[in-house]
Amino acid sequence: MRTKFSIELMALTDELANMARLTHESAERACVALMGSDLTAAYEVFALEEQVQIEHAKCEDRSVLLLALEAPVARDLRHVVTAMQIADDLLGIAGALSRVSDVVVRRYPEPVAVQPIAEMLTEISTAVTDLVGVVVRVIAAQNPPRDQVLVPRDEALDRLRVRAAEAAADSGWSHGSAMAIDIAMMAHHFGHCVDHSVRIGQLIRFFHSGIPLYAQVEA
Repeated sequence: MRTKFSIELMALTDELANMARLTHESAERACVALMGSDLTAAYEVFALEEQVQIEHAKCEDRSVLLLALEAPVARDLRHVVTAMQIADDLLGIAGALSRVSDVVVRRYPEPVAVQPIAEMLTEISTAVTDLVGVVVRVIAAQNPPRDQVLVPRDEALDRLRVRAAEAAADSGWSHGSAMAIDIAMMAHHFGHCVDHSVRIGQLIRFFHSGIPLYAQVEA
């Protein structure tokens, strides 16, 4: 029974790793869609979100079966519960990226924003893609460091998101309220990507070290 349980845990970890790779690919395609008003790339983001949803359902089903039938304790219980939460966060990232791609589709063939805001959004998207790439590596790591932040928050990225939203909300904005709202919402959705990514790092650190999320402080 123990061997079967270990195999199921390994399968759960593999499913999470696959979810993470799909989410990273989605971030890459969203960046392409945003940069060039690329309709094909935007629709690829939608398709990738559907794949992430399928993988999420697999993780959820496997986790529930492990909890219900195997009654794991201690570290194994932490493994299953953490995996369920990480799967939720990955699904959240994929969903946020789809909302960004919605704007690309709606505004096609025009760009999502005027310059220099469009350039700022591309820079934000690139940074988010890099952050999700860190998530992929952390999930795949066998023994990540226990005494440090695994997915650090990018303060420069946060400042850039605030600048983009503030520029669209400025009293001198002359490009219409619809574009201003789209810019603010994209900054918001990218913020969700950041929050979910950082939380995944905290969850993985919790699994390996037992340090709860509220006690983890960035240096």
